[in-house]
Amino acid sequence: MKYSVCTDEELFAFLKDGNHDAYAEIFERFYGILFVHALKMLRNQEEAKDMVQELFEMLWTKRENIFLTGSLSSYLYATLRNKILNLLAHEKVRRKYVNSLGQFMELEKYETDFYIRERELKRKIEHEIAALPSKMAEIFILSRKEFLSHKEIASKLKLSELTVKTQVKRAIKILRPKLGFIIGLISLLRL
Repeated sequence: MKYSVCTDEELFAFLKDGNHDAYAEIFERFYGILFVHALKMLRNQEEAKDMVQELFEMLWTKRENIFLTGSLSSYLYATLRNKILNLLAHEKVRRKYVNSLGQFMELEKYETDFYIRERELKRKIEHEIAALPSKMAEIFILSRKEFLSHKEIASKLKLSELTVKTQVKRAIKILRPKLGFIIGLISLLRL
């Protein structure tokens, strides 16, 4: 079947049934325009690329639970816009937190307390990282402590970049409930 001649709605119906070719056609049809839209909002190519990739990943994984009330294109645009707005809101909170943390650290009278808390925080983080499955912990440490890129880790461990990215995301997902806001700093500041 030639999916390029199908309507968006027909492609979505095929997608819901798990048709990879229909998914590929939807990706081809919408990726470019969604990327440009995300880039205009975020003004950062990597973040825009990540947002659109996450949107398509979500489209595939949640396809059976998605029910369109309008067109596929309006669903994709609205979902992308909401993901970007959530990212921007999170970024605003992160910046506010990092700024307030910076001001706190500048106060000399809190210096001793800060070092004590920092050691305790590191101990807790290292304990939780050590509790991860061994390969996941190794990948997470290479990413966040040794500052290696996903590509460098993949090459070093003879894994695919996607595997590395997935393992880092899973590690963060496991650590987030245990470490709360700290994991946000780990993922943003690369411990």
